Amino acid sequence: MLEADDVSVVYEGGFTALSGASVTLAAGSVTGLIGPNGAGKSTLFGVLAGAVRPASGEVRLAGEMVTHHGPVWRARRGLARTFQLSRELASLSVLENVMVAQPQMRGERLLSVLWARGAVRREEDAARDKARGLLQRVDLWRLADAPAGTLSGGQKKLLEICRALMLDPRIVLMDEPSAGVNPTRIGEIVEFVQALRQEGTTFGLVEHNMGMVRALCDHVYVLAEGRVLTAGRFDEVIADTQVASAYLGAQS
Repeated sequence: MLEADDVSVVYEGGFTALSGASVTLAAGSVTGLIGPNGAGKSTLFGVLAGAVRPASGEVRLAGEMVTHHGPVWRARRGLARTFQLSRELASLSVLENVMVAQPQMRGERLLSVLWARGAVRREEDAARDKARGLLQRVDLWRLADAPAGTLSGGQKKLLEICRALMLDPRIVLMDEPSAGVNPTRIGEIVEFVQALRQEGTTFGLVEHNMGMVRALCDHVYVLAEGRVLTAGRFDEVIADTQVASAYLGAQS
């Protein structure tokens, strides 16, 4: 579904964040990226999402070369992303935060508002129904009218996933969805992702919580110093002596 082949990223000042990293996210699977802080995980996610342009290497989405296309172009072709820090629109309601992600709404165009009010209303009703269905799945519909800024950290992460799903993505990249979330909410996120995977959605996951990685990931890549150190099933990579060495003193 999504591949990065031999990608390198060099930031201003000469710092090499990635050096020849290659990963493959298989369709219908959950693929994890783990490693110590500064290993290049978030940079690699940025490359996959189109937010970071690699100095070399290639990125393919569903077999199509997308290396030089940005995140908006990739989103229109089925790639969505969530972030380590939730980016809710705090003053808007929970429902409005989800509905705003619905793409290509006629109500966003002045002429449609003036001359196609019926069509605009029907689209808005359909988007509201779609958003309600997603919020009901994560027990947030009861808070639909609450300002999104009042949600807990875990609820904000669930909200962000719902907002990404309004794009009907084929693949969702999640950057540390457990960060700042209590264990109960982490379990809810795991259950939601597992259900979505069963429905055919592909996921990429950057995560420090090894319990979540074990529960979700079919395949895991370990990054260290901008390179892929090893890859395989969770139990295989976590037992690798190189992985233990890479993490030693680098992660609590």
